[in-house]
Amino acid sequence: MNVRVKFLGAAQTVTGSKYLFEIDDFTFLVDCGLFQGLKPYRLRNWDEFPHDVTTIDAVVLTHAHIDHSGYLPRLVKQGFNGLIYCTEATAGLLEILLLDAAKLQEEEAEFAKKKGYSKHANPEPLFTTENAEQALSLVTTVGYDQDFRIHDNVQVTFRNAGHILGSAFVELLINGTNMTKKVVLSGDLGRFNQPLLASPETVNETDVLFVESTYGDRNNEITNVEEQLKEKVNKGLKEGGCILIPSFAVGRTQIILYYLQKLQSDGSIPNVSIYIDSPMAISATNLYSKYPDYHTLTASEFKGNGLFDYPTVHYYRSQESSVILNDITSNAIIISASGMCTGGRILHHLFHRLGRKNDTLLFVGYQAEGTRGRRILEGEPTSRIFGIDVEVKCHVDIVSGLSAHADMSELHQWLDHLTSSPKMTFIVHGEAESSLALAHHLRIEKQWDNVYVPNYLESFDLFRGI
Repeated sequence: MNVRVKFLGAAQTVTGSKYLFEIDDFTFLVDCGLFQGLKPYRLRNWDEFPHDVTTIDAVVLTHAHIDHSGYLPRLVKQGFNGLIYCTEATAGLLEILLLDAAKLQEEEAEFAKKKGYSKHANPEPLFTTENAEQALSLVTTVGYDQDFRIHDNVQVTFRNAGHILGSAFVELLINGTNMTKKVVLSGDLGRFNQPLLASPETVNETDVLFVESTYGDRNNEITNVEEQLKEKVNKGLKEGGCILIPSFAVGRTQIILYYLQKLQSDGSIPNVSIYIDSPMAISATNLYSKYPDYHTLTASEFKGNGLFDYPTVHYYRSQESSVILNDITSNAIIISASGMCTGGRILHHLFHRLGRKNDTLLFVGYQAEGTRGRRILEGEPTSRIFGIDVEVKCHVDIVSGLSAHADMSELHQWLDHLTSSPKMTFIVHGEAESSLALAHHLRIEKQWDNVYVPNYLESFDLFRGI
């Protein structure tokens, strides 16, 4: 039996996770992510897929983030018709995220056609809502720690990765003629000892390891997030205005809401109204009630009627409700997407609030270079929104320590549970510096052999003739 893997993404970059396994005549993907970020990466989404899509038998997903799942509708559009395996909570998030991604693709194609800036006379979306719905129809769900087979010779198990709701790392048992070999793919690992999600499970032994390296070269200092929020919310409210929080819809909004409810519940911040103005964030928040086995939160922690249902929290789905928030001038916290202020309803709120000197713009996550959020955080005096330069007169602040990714020390901690070095280790899902730093640690500090930082489209034989 010959077992090969080809790296179709997340190789010296943090996006486009796709690993193609070929086991004799059986072919499957672990993750099927969209390339995001810089234009050279995004253009790869439009390239001809580097394998005959119709011969791919299955897809195994670690979690729902678009850089791990967002290429699924495109795969279906090109002829894939196999099963897609993931956890129940991941399936719930997929329905939200893939349909939203398809809508954005269709809107972008229509806008390009209207404005005439495409080189194509009739620009097409990368995929459509119909493609996303077809992909969702192929999904089959399996819980954590339940062994299942995608082929007579391939057993799969999902283990809790602690990254977002439903996230998993994947264990593969590949049965050969003479022996069975184990392959572990970390997916994205979460942080240890965090609210809402259990810490990542650990693995004691494996023959082949794929490990993410998002923070392979640096630590995210564990700060007291609750104390930071308490201080900065109270400070912002004392300025006499409102607090605007740009936040990612999946994961980040829920943990911010958790902390705000906790602080209001124990009297650490005033019981002002909290408005969640993001349809996607609201849908994602509702999944916590639907999938109680995938998080650690209980309704009894707060005084509300259920999870994230504290009396001061208000959920606004409609555009009309969102516009009404413009009239609120004080004693309110507004949470909206996107987290880096690159699009979505947050732009509408920034347009109206950046110029209000009593308001506070409170960031709760990393702002990538080149984003509107980064420019505002670095002191840009105006921000161009809807074609107009809006003066930044409001207070600008940030809460640190909320990353959903294991940092360098936590990656080392997770790896330290292995009782012996794998026969092969692949460092994935990290920029080159981060991946090389983790590889150096494993080679020099832990004295592991056969540690690789693969290139895009590079292939490896894993177990020749097992």
